[in-house]
Amino acid sequence: MTLYTNWPAVPAVARGNAVALGNFDGVHRGHVHLLQSVRMARPDCALGVVTFDPHPRAFFRPQDLPFRLMRPEVRARVLAEHDVKHVVQIPFNEAFSHLEARAFVQDVLVNGLNVTHVACGADFAFGHRRGGDVALLEELLSEYGVGVSVVPQLSDISGPISSSRIRRLLQEGYPERAAELLGREWCIVGEVVPGDQRGRLLGFPTANIALGIHLEPARGVYAVRVTLPDGRVIPGVGNVGRRPTINDGKESRLEAHLFDIDEDLYGQTLEVALVELLREEKRFNGLDELKAQIACDAVQARKVLEDRSPV
Repeated sequence: MTLYTNWPAVPAVARGNAVALGNFDGVHRGHVHLLQSVRMARPDCALGVVTFDPHPRAFFRPQDLPFRLMRPEVRARVLAEHDVKHVVQIPFNEAFSHLEARAFVQDVLVNGLNVTHVACGADFAFGHRRGGDVALLEELLSEYGVGVSVVPQLSDISGPISSSRIRRLLQEGYPERAAELLGREWCIVGEVVPGDQRGRLLGFPTANIALGIHLEPARGVYAVRVTLPDGRVIPGVGNVGRRPTINDGKESRLEAHLFDIDEDLYGQTLEVALVELLREEKRFNGLDELKAQIACDAVQARKVLEDRSPV
């Protein structure tokens, strides 16, 4: 898979493909269904994705709290796992936000990418002030002989599978249910940064990772699986929150204690999968009580991870 961030300059190999349009935040089962629809419609073409960064919501509402399910580079990697050969990631900036719907189709999809087929969800909107809908997309692309597949949302017994539904489950403390919709466990990906070493003093050294653009899930203690840069997957216990016992409460972060290894992880990028919420965040009466609870949390996390295979 190749990622392109300058759509006017994509090479010939990235032109003339069948593409799926959308934000693809999380690359969940519904997104995979959309990709499969493109492949079935044009099995003779390479599979591409046209997406955006930053997410339009983040551009128009910068005051909102972070809400992304994955970082852009992780999204591109997961798309590649589903046989996407070309990801065109359009910078969503002031100029692009003013591009009219007809210009998006003509300038980007036709002249820029020379698409042979396009697929999107029924609620896809595009162009300045979301002025274009799927009916207009079909009308405009038909002028150039380009086919369009409008793909209904994939649903389960609880309704359509969507990024917003997955976000809600994570915020409510159900990562295992979110994993069912994603098709894999949800991960927070980030670089390990120095902390205050308090975890080491408590006997449970932790890898500290800022949430960054990630959605903040329910605060509390989780059983986690941590993937290291070399591919090893290490079980552990993690905390998402503001550490009320030591009055650290300025911003939430992820602290993960990896079981049975003692390595310098500073500067490394880890993928921390939240497997199950063990308990909510709470304040303890001193560090001794906190240390005892962490020991209990670690025992419980080991059992959860032994009993539950990765999704």
